[in-house]
Amino acid sequence: MLPLPPLPEQRAIAHILGTLDDKIELNRRMSETLEAMARALFKAWFVDFEPVRAKLAGREPASAPGPLAELFPARLVPSPLGEIPEGWRVGTLGEIAALNPESWNTKSAPAMIEYLDLSNVKWGRIDCCVQYTWDDAPSRAKRVLRLNDTIVGTVRPGNGSYAYISREGLTGSTGFAVLRPKQRDWAEYIYLAATAPDSIAALSHLAQGAAYPAVRPEVVANVEIVLAPDGLAQKFAHSVRSLMERFSASDSESRTLAALRDALLPKLVSGELRVAEAERWMEEG
Repeated sequence: MLPLPPLPEQRAIAHILGTLDDKIELNRRMSETLEAMARALFKAWFVDFEPVRAKLAGREPASAPGPLAELFPARLVPSPLGEIPEGWRVGTLGEIAALNPESWNTKSAPAMIEYLDLSNVKWGRIDCCVQYTWDDAPSRAKRVLRLNDTIVGTVRPGNGSYAYISREGLTGSTGFAVLRPKQRDWAEYIYLAATAPDSIAALSHLAQGAAYPAVRPEVVANVEIVLAPDGLAQKFAHSVRSLMERFSASDSESRTLAALRDALLPKLVSGELRVAEAERWMEEG
């Protein structure tokens, strides 16, 4: 049995680890708030069509003040998805995103990979990445992930295994459908449209199989969406990009802090590292 350090030392250890946990929790709440803001604007513009309805009612659009309002028409027209703004059209995610564009094979794969499995990704948050040599990696570690990709879990899609990829160098499971924007300015729209509650609910309804209900990746790409003109998509991207960059950075910091916490705990309890040394380590990090 591992001997415990003296009680004052235990309290100091608890304080250090508690400080890290508090920061991780603060980051989590901040990330949720930032993403909720991006989703609220997406819903207002592309689901509720608030600016169009406001103009129809003779009001200033709340979600598109000033010059932004001029980008929206003042009329709704029928479509297969119900009324949509005039000049817009119904399309699919596959029209603006390439599906599973890259996969590793034995010739192209790097010696080491950082792997994302379905279990590492929940409701837009990447909990951790696992490093493997290519020879030891799971057989499903095939999807090449690039900056600004969206990944959506195809197995039990209702579990919310989706995320926005905010850095290079990751490899995903074949259990993900990877959506890569054909134009940079569609990246944020693709993520928010593919992972909107209605989209996830539709995928969950379409999933087949008793033990592991799943959809084919093509089903994700075929999700119907309302497509606005490119100019409006560009304005939307610029409006939410800083929000998404900030919640991605917050999540990345939380993963770093969690790894630091997990590394410190056994060293502090065993006495290999003293509290004062750990505090200096944290300050320097």
